[in-house]
Amino acid sequence: MIKYNLKCENDHEFESWFSNSNEFEKLNRRKLLECIYCNSKKIKKSIMSPMVSAVRDKNSKFKKMQEILKNDRKSLIEIRKYIEKNFEYVGENFSKKVREIYYDKKSKKTIYGKTTLKERKELAEEGIDLLSIPWVSKDN
Repeated sequence: MIKYNLKCENDHEFESWFSNSNEFEKLNRRKLLECIYCNSKKIKKSIMSPMVSAVRDKNSKFKKMQEILKNDRKSLIEIRKYIEKNFEYVGENFSKKVREIYYDKKSKKTIYGKTTLKERKELAEEGIDLLSIPWVSKDN
């Protein structure tokens, strides 16, 4: 059995178990999967966060991996703090605002916010490059 994080076209996220990795592909091709929130049948696997368990000792690879992840997390938190301090949060209006800035060549405004996959594709078609950053929780 394997558990996947799933996401529909409306950005609803949910989890489901499958007998093996091919089972998801087979069911999805046949449109037998649907979002538990909006019943959309356009489902994709999203990034999974596997749990790792290992016997710990002072020289283990687990300890080294744990240290690397801890440092990566610190870096992502620093990036988040920098963005929150130096960029304007525009929330769901990101696509609209980024277009305004892009087409007004005099504007040097920096923003961040949320966009859907569809909006990202439309912006890319217009030549507007975006950067996605993993938004690490500061609390956890």
